[in-house]
Amino acid sequence: MNMDLKSSATPLLLAGPCSVESEEQILATAQALAKIPEVKMLRGGIWKPRTRPDAFEGRGEEALAWFREAKLQTGLPTITEVATPNHVELALKYDVDALWIGARTVVNPFSVQQLADALKGVDVPVFIKNPVSPDLNLWLGAFERFQKAGLTQLAAIHRGFAYYKETPYRNFPMWEIPIELTRRLNVPMITDVSHICGNRELLLPTAQKALDLATDGLMIECHISPDEALTDARQQITPEALRQLLASLVFRAKQSGSVEHDLAGWRSEIDDIDEELLQLLARRMEVSAQIGEYKKRNNVTVVQMDRWKQVLADLMATGEELGLSPILINKVFEAIHQASIERQSRIMEK
Repeated sequence: MNMDLKSSATPLLLAGPCSVESEEQILATAQALAKIPEVKMLRGGIWKPRTRPDAFEGRGEEALAWFREAKLQTGLPTITEVATPNHVELALKYDVDALWIGARTVVNPFSVQQLADALKGVDVPVFIKNPVSPDLNLWLGAFERFQKAGLTQLAAIHRGFAYYKETPYRNFPMWEIPIELTRRLNVPMITDVSHICGNRELLLPTAQKALDLATDGLMIECHISPDEALTDARQQITPEALRQLLASLVFRAKQSGSVEHDLAGWRSEIDDIDEELLQLLARRMEVSAQIGEYKKRNNVTVVQMDRWKQVLADLMATGEELGLSPILINKVFEAIHQASIERQSRIMEK
């Protein structure tokens, strides 16, 4: 399997059912997916980590035999989730081509280390999903453990994060986290839009957003009869619906190519603006430090919450008039405010 996904002209598409439920189900789904040229890998859950013990937890080794038969009949490489060294052993025994490490496993460094040890010396692609919580270091740590075990064919899967606010998504995308991971590691990034969305109605706009952000691939759950699926029925689609979804997506070039010269002027202007922003931030922090000295001399608390609430409200209103996103305004000025608090707190401690 070619893991040089970043230089690929088209994103890698991994498709298949959430769970391998029966021989008939996986063979019918795989055969339908094999007729879609964009599909390059067949995904399927053999073992399913479930919250409640009486829920369907997969067919285990029996399903691996069906999965291998689907591969033989269609020629599609296969990928499945592994959570224990025994899973690794069985998946390799049944010729699974690639493995992914699930979000619930990535949160536990002990489990990740056991899997890394089990795969030491094995040249197999490993895709690592983000942890359930928005913890970049946990995600990075999982990669580091597999790298130390000698694995070189590593990729990331962005499947969204648990979020404390109500959102339309099953798992909130928090796009900035996968972007930061790829900046630090330069690994291929696959976007699991099915788990981000949690329902099929959101798949198209979410997949398009991922493509616009230059994802290296998409993971989409497909089932021959999704409404009858034993797991995650709402987020699965038929192979025909996948074909229609792909026809509706706009695939953009990752590199500027011939338009590089046209973009150079705008990029230079952005660089100049960014430099001005840094200068302004430095000036603001210096004024904040002066305010901190004054507060210390006059025995005034660092945080003035009523003023901050009013300042933020005014900034949000001004930002709206300027056509700026409230989310952007809130994130930027919350970060600036926190940095000011930390600086003034250090002054208080002297």
